[in-house]
Amino acid sequence: MTQSTELDPEDRKIITLARSARARNGVAEGAAVRDETGRTYVAGTVELASLKLSALQTAVAMAVASGAKSLEAAAVVTEAPGPAEADLSAVRDLGGPDTPVLLAGPDGEVRARA
Repeated sequence: MTQSTELDPEDRKIITLARSARARNGVAEGAAVRDETGRTYVAGTVELASLKLSALQTAVAMAVASGAKSLEAAAVVTEAPGPAEADLSAVRDLGGPDTPVLLAGPDGEVRARA
């Protein structure tokens, strides 16, 4: 994980969307991913009796279900110190090993880039 404060507007957008999903749904995490065409997919944590997905896993699943072939970037807003390995794996499965994952706190400040 590395830190970077400079973000392009498209990366700032997915952080804002992830932050909004977290706040709107009252969940632990919000996430957003951007596919190869620039479409974004936004999700919150899913916690059902029979299904538990992190926000980032849910956003990746939404992208796949909508026909995305790859990812340009991903963002997760959380209080956790870093993204779970399963989250990074989901992003890499669709986007490849170089897909940036931005980790931001609830205030929207980027804490790290994986």
